[in-house]
Amino acid sequence: MNDQQLLRYSRHILLPEFGVEGQEKLLNAHALIIGAGGLGSPAALFLASSGVGTLTLCDNDTVDLTNLQRQILHRTASIGRNKVDSARNTLAEINPDVHINNLHERIESARLHALVEQADVVLDCSDNFATRYALNRACVQLRKPLVSGAATRFAGQLTVFDFRQEHSPCYHCLYPEESESEETRCAVMGVFAPLVGVIGSLQAGEALKLLLEAGTTLCGRLLIMDALHMDVRTIKLKRDAQCPICNASQPLAGLGR
Repeated sequence: MNDQQLLRYSRHILLPEFGVEGQEKLLNAHALIIGAGGLGSPAALFLASSGVGTLTLCDNDTVDLTNLQRQILHRTASIGRNKVDSARNTLAEINPDVHINNLHERIESARLHALVEQADVVLDCSDNFATRYALNRACVQLRKPLVSGAATRFAGQLTVFDFRQEHSPCYHCLYPEESESEETRCAVMGVFAPLVGVIGSLQAGEALKLLLEAGTTLCGRLLIMDALHMDVRTIKLKRDAQCPICNASQPLAGLGR
Protein backbone atom coordinates (compact mmCIF):
# COMPACT_ATOMS: atom_id res chain seq x y z
CA MET A 1 0.00 0.00 0.00
CA ASN A 2 1.09 3.57 -0.65
CA ASP A 3 0.95 6.39 1.90
CA GLN A 4 -2.49 7.57 0.75
CA GLN A 5 -3.93 4.09 1.13
CA LEU A 6 -2.39 3.68 4.57
CA LEU A 7 -4.12 6.90 5.59
CA ARG A 8 -7.44 6.08 3.87
CA TYR A 9 -7.73 2.67 5.54
CA SER A 10 -6.04 3.59 8.82
CA ARG A 11 -9.13 2.94 10.94
CA HIS A 12 -9.36 -0.58 9.55
CA ILE A 13 -5.64 -1.18 9.93
CA LEU A 14 -5.92 -0.32 13.62
CA LEU A 15 -8.23 -3.31 14.11
CA PRO A 16 -6.30 -6.45 15.10
CA GLU A 17 -8.50 -8.52 12.77
CA PHE A 18 -7.36 -6.34 9.85
CA GLY A 19 -3.88 -4.90 10.15
CA VAL A 20 -1.93 -4.13 6.99
CA GLU A 21 -2.11 -7.75 5.86
CA GLY A 22 -5.88 -7.88 6.10
CA GLN A 23 -6.33 -4.61 4.26
CA GLU A 24 -4.07 -5.87 1.49
CA LYS A 25 -6.31 -8.94 1.21
CA LEU A 26 -9.22 -6.65 0.54
CA LEU A 27 -7.29 -4.60 -2.01
CA ASN A 28 -6.59 -7.82 -3.92
CA ALA A 29 -10.14 -9.18 -3.59
CA HIS A 30 -12.99 -9.32 -6.09
CA ALA A 31 -16.66 -9.11 -5.06
CA LEU A 32 -19.57 -9.80 -7.40
CA ILE A 33 -22.76 -7.87 -6.56
CA ILE A 34 -25.98 -8.87 -8.30
CA GLY A 35 -28.35 -5.93 -8.10
CA ALA A 36 -27.68 -2.19 -7.80
CA GLY A 37 -30.91 -1.30 -6.01
CA GLY A 38 -31.92 -1.02 -2.37
CA LEU A 39 -29.61 -3.76 -1.06
CA GLY A 40 -26.84 -3.42 -3.63
CA SER A 41 -26.47 0.31 -2.95
CA PRO A 42 -25.23 0.16 0.67
CA ALA A 43 -23.40 -3.11 0.03
CA ALA A 44 -21.42 -1.60 -2.85
CA LEU A 45 -20.80 1.66 -0.98
CA PHE A 46 -19.27 -0.10 2.02
CA LEU A 47 -17.24 -2.58 -0.03
CA ALA A 48 -15.81 0.25 -2.14
CA SER A 49 -15.08 2.50 0.83
CA SER A 50 -13.49 -0.45 2.65
CA GLY A 51 -11.08 -0.96 -0.23
CA VAL A 52 -12.22 -4.15 -1.92
CA GLY A 53 -10.08 -3.83 -5.04
CA THR A 54 -12.52 -5.01 -7.70
CA LEU A 55 -16.30 -4.82 -7.72
CA THR A 56 -18.41 -6.34 -10.48
CA LEU A 57 -21.88 -4.81 -10.36
CA CYS A 58 -24.69 -6.36 -12.43
CA ASP A 59 -28.12 -4.83 -13.03
CA ASN A 60 -30.18 -4.44 -16.21
CA ASP A 61 -32.45 -1.70 -14.85
CA THR A 62 -32.45 2.10 -15.15
CA VAL A 63 -32.85 4.67 -12.39
CA ASP A 64 -36.45 5.69 -11.71
CA LEU A 65 -37.76 8.44 -9.46
CA THR A 66 -39.37 5.82 -7.19
CA ASN A 67 -35.93 4.26 -6.58
CA LEU A 68 -34.50 7.32 -4.87
CA GLN A 69 -36.44 6.73 -1.63
CA ARG A 70 -34.02 3.91 -0.75
CA GLN A 71 -31.40 3.25 -3.47
CA ILE A 72 -28.69 5.53 -2.11
CA LEU A 73 -26.16 4.91 -4.89
CA HIS A 74 -28.28 7.03 -7.23
CA ARG A 75 -29.09 10.72 -7.46
CA THR A 76 -31.95 12.74 -8.96
CA ALA A 77 -29.69 13.64 -11.88
CA SER A 78 -29.28 9.91 -12.58
CA ILE A 79 -32.95 9.32 -13.43
CA GLY A 80 -33.14 7.50 -16.76
CA ARG A 81 -29.53 6.32 -16.64
CA ASN A 82 -28.44 2.71 -16.34
CA LYS A 83 -28.16 1.87 -12.65
CA VAL A 84 -24.70 0.36 -13.04
CA ASP A 85 -23.39 3.52 -14.74
CA SER A 86 -24.89 5.70 -12.02
CA ALA A 87 -23.40 3.39 -9.40
CA ARG A 88 -19.93 3.48 -10.91
CA ASN A 89 -19.91 7.30 -10.84
CA THR A 90 -20.92 7.39 -7.18
CA LEU A 91 -18.43 4.71 -6.15
CA ALA A 92 -15.60 6.42 -8.06
CA GLU A 93 -16.25 9.61 -6.10
CA ILE A 94 -15.92 7.69 -2.84
CA ASN A 95 -12.88 5.61 -3.77
CA PRO A 96 -11.28 6.15 -7.20
CA ASP A 97 -8.79 3.32 -6.57
CA VAL A 98 -11.49 0.63 -6.73
CA HIS A 99 -11.94 -0.99 -10.14
CA ILE A 100 -15.64 -1.19 -11.08
CA ASN A 101 -16.93 -3.60 -13.72
CA ASN A 102 -20.44 -2.32 -14.46
CA LEU A 103 -22.59 -4.75 -16.44
CA HIS A 104 -25.94 -3.47 -17.71
CA GLU A 105 -27.46 -6.86 -18.44
CA ARG A 106 -29.53 -9.61 -16.92
CA ILE A 107 -26.92 -12.24 -16.10
CA GLU A 108 -27.91 -15.81 -16.88
CA SER A 109 -26.54 -19.34 -17.42
CA ALA A 110 -22.95 -19.55 -18.74
CA ARG A 111 -22.35 -15.82 -18.31
CA LEU A 112 -23.37 -16.00 -14.66
CA HIS A 113 -21.17 -19.05 -14.12
CA ALA A 114 -18.15 -17.22 -15.55
CA LEU A 115 -18.71 -14.15 -13.38
CA VAL A 116 -19.10 -16.20 -10.20
CA GLU A 117 -15.93 -18.11 -11.04
CA GLN A 118 -13.93 -14.86 -11.19
CA ALA A 119 -15.16 -13.60 -7.82
CA ASP A 120 -13.91 -14.28 -4.29
CA VAL A 121 -17.30 -13.55 -2.73
CA VAL A 122 -20.79 -13.10 -4.20
CA LEU A 123 -23.56 -10.86 -2.86
CA ASP A 124 -27.15 -11.60 -3.83
CA CYS A 125 -28.88 -8.21 -3.80
CA SER A 126 -31.43 -9.21 -6.42
CA ASP A 127 -35.20 -8.90 -6.18
CA ASN A 128 -36.51 -12.08 -7.81
CA PHE A 129 -36.42 -15.79 -7.12
CA ALA A 130 -35.24 -16.83 -10.60
CA THR A 131 -31.99 -14.89 -10.16
CA ARG A 132 -31.55 -16.12 -6.59
CA TYR A 133 -31.89 -19.77 -7.61
CA ALA A 134 -29.55 -19.40 -10.59
CA LEU A 135 -26.96 -17.62 -8.47
CA ASN A 136 -27.23 -20.26 -5.76
CA ARG A 137 -26.63 -23.07 -8.27
CA ALA A 138 -23.55 -21.34 -9.70
CA CYS A 139 -22.07 -20.70 -6.24
CA VAL A 140 -22.67 -24.31 -5.16
CA GLN A 141 -21.00 -25.65 -8.31
CA LEU A 142 -18.00 -23.33 -7.97
CA ARG A 143 -17.89 -23.42 -4.16
CA LYS A 144 -17.98 -19.66 -3.79
CA PRO A 145 -19.32 -18.00 -0.61
CA LEU A 146 -22.71 -16.35 -1.16
CA VAL A 147 -24.13 -13.55 1.01
CA SER A 148 -27.91 -13.43 0.58
CA GLY A 149 -30.11 -10.54 1.68
CA ALA A 150 -33.78 -9.71 1.24
CA ALA A 151 -36.15 -6.97 2.41
CA THR A 152 -39.79 -6.08 1.89
CA ARG A 153 -42.20 -3.91 3.88
CA PHE A 154 -40.57 -3.85 7.35
CA ALA A 155 -39.13 -7.40 7.20
CA GLY A 156 -35.52 -8.18 6.39
CA GLN A 157 -33.49 -11.39 6.14
CA LEU A 158 -29.79 -12.13 5.87
CA THR A 159 -27.69 -15.28 5.72
CA VAL A 160 -24.41 -16.65 4.37
CA PHE A 161 -23.99 -19.80 2.33
CA ASP A 162 -20.30 -20.65 2.52
CA PHE A 163 -19.78 -23.61 0.22
CA ARG A 164 -16.15 -23.86 1.28
CA GLN A 165 -17.55 -25.35 4.48
CA GLU A 166 -18.61 -28.97 4.36
CA HIS A 167 -22.01 -28.65 5.98
CA SER A 168 -23.21 -25.30 4.63
CA PRO A 169 -26.84 -25.26 3.50
CA CYS A 170 -27.76 -23.52 0.25
CA TYR A 171 -30.57 -21.17 -0.78
CA HIS A 172 -32.61 -24.11 -2.08
CA CYS A 173 -32.41 -25.73 1.37
CA LEU A 174 -34.03 -22.61 2.81
CA TYR A 175 -36.54 -21.95 0.02
CA PRO A 176 -37.06 -25.01 -2.21
CA GLU A 177 -37.51 -23.98 -5.81
CA GLU A 178 -40.70 -26.00 -6.21
CA SER A 179 -42.37 -24.37 -3.19
CA GLU A 180 -45.22 -21.90 -3.53
CA SER A 181 -43.20 -18.88 -2.41
CA GLU A 182 -44.85 -15.61 -3.35
CA GLU A 183 -42.75 -13.08 -5.26
CA THR A 184 -42.81 -9.88 -3.19
CA ARG A 185 -41.64 -6.84 -5.12
CA CYS A 186 -41.13 -3.41 -3.60
CA ALA A 187 -43.25 -1.92 -6.39
CA VAL A 188 -46.25 -3.86 -5.10
CA MET A 189 -45.58 -4.38 -1.38
CA GLY A 190 -43.59 -1.27 -0.44
CA VAL A 191 -40.41 -1.23 1.64
CA PHE A 192 -39.12 0.78 4.60
CA ALA A 193 -36.13 2.73 3.26
CA PRO A 194 -33.71 2.35 6.22
CA LEU A 195 -34.33 -1.41 6.30
CA VAL A 196 -32.60 -2.04 2.98
CA GLY A 197 -29.75 0.15 4.20
CA VAL A 198 -29.32 -2.02 7.28
CA ILE A 199 -29.55 -5.36 5.45
CA GLY A 200 -27.30 -4.23 2.58
CA SER A 201 -24.72 -2.88 5.03
CA LEU A 202 -24.76 -6.17 6.93
CA GLN A 203 -24.24 -7.99 3.64
CA ALA A 204 -21.11 -5.92 3.10
CA GLY A 205 -19.96 -6.75 6.64
CA GLU A 206 -20.43 -10.49 6.11
CA ALA A 207 -18.59 -10.28 2.78
CA LEU A 208 -15.65 -8.47 4.37
CA LYS A 209 -15.39 -11.10 7.11
CA LEU A 210 -15.42 -13.85 4.50
CA LEU A 211 -12.62 -12.16 2.57
CA LEU A 212 -10.59 -11.62 5.74
CA GLU A 213 -11.47 -15.05 7.19
CA ALA A 214 -12.22 -13.21 10.43
CA GLY A 215 -14.87 -13.60 13.09
CA THR A 216 -17.99 -15.72 12.73
CA THR A 217 -20.33 -15.32 9.76
CA LEU A 218 -24.02 -16.13 9.47
CA CYS A 219 -23.30 -19.42 7.71
CA GLY A 220 -25.83 -21.90 9.13
CA ARG A 221 -27.97 -19.13 10.60
CA LEU A 222 -30.70 -16.87 9.25
CA LEU A 223 -30.97 -13.36 10.68
CA ILE A 224 -34.55 -12.05 10.68
CA MET A 225 -35.31 -8.39 11.33
CA ASP A 226 -38.66 -6.76 12.04
CA ALA A 227 -37.79 -3.08 11.62
CA LEU A 228 -41.25 -1.88 12.62
CA HIS A 229 -40.92 -3.29 16.14
CA MET A 230 -37.10 -3.47 16.14
CA ASP A 231 -36.99 -7.19 16.79
CA VAL A 232 -33.93 -9.08 15.60
CA ARG A 233 -33.43 -12.82 15.95
CA THR A 234 -31.49 -15.63 14.33
CA ILE A 235 -32.58 -19.18 13.61
CA LYS A 236 -30.40 -22.15 12.76
CA LEU A 237 -30.31 -23.49 9.22
CA LYS A 238 -29.37 -27.03 8.29
CA ARG A 239 -28.36 -28.55 5.02
CA ASP A 240 -31.25 -30.52 3.51
CA ALA A 241 -30.20 -34.15 3.03
CA GLN A 242 -32.58 -34.35 0.05
CA CYS A 243 -31.58 -31.05 -1.56
CA PRO A 244 -31.06 -31.60 -5.29
CA ILE A 245 -28.68 -28.64 -5.49
CA CYS A 246 -26.14 -29.17 -2.71
CA ASN A 247 -27.10 -32.82 -1.92
CA ALA A 248 -26.06 -33.42 1.68
CA SER A 249 -25.47 -37.11 0.92
CA GLN A 250 -22.38 -35.99 -1.03
CA PRO A 251 -20.51 -33.59 1.28
CA LEU A 252 -18.10 -31.10 -0.21
CA ALA A 253 -15.08 -32.96 1.10
CA GLY A 254 -11.94 -31.07 1.98
CA LEU A 255 -13.55 -27.66 1.92
CA GLY A 256 -14.03 -27.10 5.64
CA ARG A 257 -12.17 -24.33 7.40
